[in-house]
Amino acid sequence: MKIAEYASFDATGLAGLVQKREVSPTELARAAADAIQALNPKINAVVELYHDRIDSLAESTLRPGPFHGVPFLIKDIAGHLDGRKVEFGSRLCEGLVTTDGDTNLGRMFQEAGLNIIGRSNAPEFSMSGTTENALYGNTSTPWREGYSAGGSTGGGAAAVAAGMVPMAHGSDIAGSIRIPAALCGGVGLKPSRGRVSVGPKIDEGGWGLAANFAQTKSIRDTALLLDCMSVPQPGDPFVIQRPSETYATLIGWAAPRLRIGWSAKPLNDRPVDPEIVEAVKRTAKMLSGLGHIVEEDHPDYDGEDAAQRMLDVWFFDFPKRIHDLAAKTKRKPGPDTLEPVTLKIYEYAKTISTDRFLASHASLNAIRRKLGPYFQRHDLWLSPTTAAVAEPWGHYNLGRDDLSPQDYMAHIFRQIQFCFPHNVMGTPAISLPLGMHSTGLPIGVQLGARPGEDHLVLQVAAQLEREMGWEKRAATISAQGAR
Repeated sequence: MKIAEYASFDATGLAGLVQKREVSPTELARAAADAIQALNPKINAVVELYHDRIDSLAESTLRPGPFHGVPFLIKDIAGHLDGRKVEFGSRLCEGLVTTDGDTNLGRMFQEAGLNIIGRSNAPEFSMSGTTENALYGNTSTPWREGYSAGGSTGGGAAAVAAGMVPMAHGSDIAGSIRIPAALCGGVGLKPSRGRVSVGPKIDEGGWGLAANFAQTKSIRDTALLLDCMSVPQPGDPFVIQRPSETYATLIGWAAPRLRIGWSAKPLNDRPVDPEIVEAVKRTAKMLSGLGHIVEEDHPDYDGEDAAQRMLDVWFFDFPKRIHDLAAKTKRKPGPDTLEPVTLKIYEYAKTISTDRFLASHASLNAIRRKLGPYFQRHDLWLSPTTAAVAEPWGHYNLGRDDLSPQDYMAHIFRQIQFCFPHNVMGTPAISLPLGMHSTGLPIGVQLGARPGEDHLVLQVAAQLEREMGWEKRAATISAQGAR
């Protein structure tokens, strides 16, 4: 299979070819590997290929799920696959191998039929809004070499946008699925809190702020994968209700008439690019034309305070995590193993008292309570995903030595100001590639709904895909233009 043909399909389309025996899983894996070999030198999205899942693939090991045989990448975080490397994008963890079994997430990806062929790049410990690290280097958005793919799932998002794989694992504690989706021109859903299990060792990553799912290129892929992944697992701390119909079915139905609030007003001290504002306004006008009740309305949210509270919550147990990993790799935390900002945060985190952690956690709860009434007035919140399009490498990376932990957190939150509120609230939110900037870079527009109402986000996203579709848009560095 030629890589240009391979890259022209989404995951559902490729699975259909396998089901009809027009192509085998091994052929798809080889096409993916060829695309990665051709494009990765420019993009640097993939840090490892699993050759036993490509040329020597035993097809009998693939599960008979709806994505049977479709190539997939796992993010270099958390050790979701037993016996595989997980290095967290860090020199401290170089060569580390997972030895304590698959996570629920890793197992469900495989039960969906996906063929996990390798590992995607991520910033050190997924702590940044850009995928740049000292271990494997920087990932480019496939729209412009040398410009950030976003983070922390920049490797996965760039790989999908370039056509290396049709879907890739993503995780999101402050926008890490949606940011790279916006900067790479893909689709990125952060599901509702508790929708997708990551157990058995961790119930709520980041003290409830984190979520796992995937980078995709179509809404039908997103919906079908969510059906596969939103399966409650034994011992999960809570289970949230699913709709009576599958997500894959619901996206084919007309969305009900919804109340949609939109806002592109800054949530902190960074202005929003005027072209991004216009993309949000165009989307609002389109939704109004589709029959929804749309009005401009700004949420009650203090982005500056949220950034500082996040610092004390996210990193409260960071020293313990670092020490546990250092014990496994027999290395010491220091300037030779941790990047400058990471090392500063590691030292800062040692000063976070239990009282300070609890106070910051309570403050995030207060922020959530102030945001909540927005979803009494509206069913959906429409906003930018990021305040700016992709920027050259160097702005947000952890290699900077000129920022304190507090300054660094405030700095990255200027770019991701519209993403973090949905982590605080646990609400489902999706970034859609609904615009192109005059610089030739993609613009992401975000939709969020109440907790548990992932189906509304997907239904409206499907409407926008039909009306403002992006499927014919190809990145500058793309397998679709390859031979």
